[in-house]
Amino acid sequence: MSYLSLTDADREQMLATIGVSSVDDLFRDIPAGVRFERELDVPPALTEAELQRHMEELAAKNVVDEICFLGAGIYDHYVPAVVDAVLQRGELLTAYTPYQPEMSQGVLQAIFEYQTAICELTGMDVSNASGYDGTTVAADACFVAKHATGRSKIVVTEATSPQVRQVVKTYAPGFGLEVVEVPHEGGATDPDRVRASADGAAAVIFQQPNFFGVLESAPELAAAASDAGAMPIAHVDLVSLGVLEAPGAYGCAMAIGEGQSAGNAMSYGGPHYGFLAARNDYVRRLPGRIVGETVDADGNRGFVLTLQTREQHIRREKATSNITTNQTLLALAGLVHLSLLGPQGLRELGETCMALAHHAKTELQAAGFELAFPERATFKEFAVRTGRNAREALTRARARGVYAGYPLGRDYPGLDDALLVAVTEKRTVDEIARLVEALA
Repeated sequence: MSYLSLTDADREQMLATIGVSSVDDLFRDIPAGVRFERELDVPPALTEAELQRHMEELAAKNVVDEICFLGAGIYDHYVPAVVDAVLQRGELLTAYTPYQPEMSQGVLQAIFEYQTAICELTGMDVSNASGYDGTTVAADACFVAKHATGRSKIVVTEATSPQVRQVVKTYAPGFGLEVVEVPHEGGATDPDRVRASADGAAAVIFQQPNFFGVLESAPELAAAASDAGAMPIAHVDLVSLGVLEAPGAYGCAMAIGEGQSAGNAMSYGGPHYGFLAARNDYVRRLPGRIVGETVDADGNRGFVLTLQTREQHIRREKATSNITTNQTLLALAGLVHLSLLGPQGLRELGETCMALAHHAKTELQAAGFELAFPERATFKEFAVRTGRNAREALTRARARGVYAGYPLGRDYPGLDDALLVAVTEKRTVDEIARLVEALA
């Protein structure tokens, strides 16, 4: 059998070993008033063959042939076969948190190389070992900013992912933070409004490219935050950094984001990995853990857990995160993918996404559709007005085998007719033609 069964004989032997006569005797200390006094309402057990058949029937219900133009933070990028080939190595697949780091040199080296790649891409000095996702790292960054500045106001641009903003707001009461949003104007953020809102703030979080796929005036936004004494924090897409300037190059204190687009499948929305990188000034405040390089007594290269700012390791009031671990395996997938691409490959990937997205915009406009923000430059996503409720347009397109995008009206009033369309390197010219036809 490919799974473990529990027989009555097994149960009797376990009860005898621990010195009780029955399961009821085992739970005698549990008050009768809180016990569940009936059998669970679950189907009877299946044999292995029956279970296999049942799972195949469930899997057959999945829709696997839709063309995906869905983005909004999770993207349908190609994941090369070498990624899974490396991840499925036993010493990496089964590795957990390196609580005994001297015994986990391979895992520690993988994390160290991941941190190096993130620093090179973001232009930052130091990266942590990864975070749970692109939303929790934003909340953690807010707490770092509060620790560093002594201020409790956080400014977030409205064009930042709604999920990121919601998680920041959810964490804010526990962190003692006030969250202020700066509205977008025609799909982008006005640096002057950021400067005014940032007065007395600990940090300003903005997204580049933003949630609409629009390229913000990132250097101006960072400068506006700095002018007010706030820490500029850029939420960025790793794939975009092959063609866009690194946040460290335009004055950001921290760079954060969702790493899914590098090395991870969409996976129905997760799990993935978040990244958080910063300048050296904040190295002792970064959440989670940081792996460092050293030499042993014989001069051999080795790796160690250099810093751990978690509640388990330092005083609670000094900790900058209560999350106990990181996404080592998924971050390793990102490292493998980025290493395979290299600088030139990452640039070509970004350019391909930009070119295909531009082609899609051109074809949709030729078919009579209007862009929601026609004057704005975009990366791999853009907002298009469908001429009707976007949810209706999405439903009709799916009937033609095309998942046409994300309905922006879910998060932004006034954009009920707009779809956020994502075009990655996996989409073809023919598939873009099907998108136009389906929406038309």
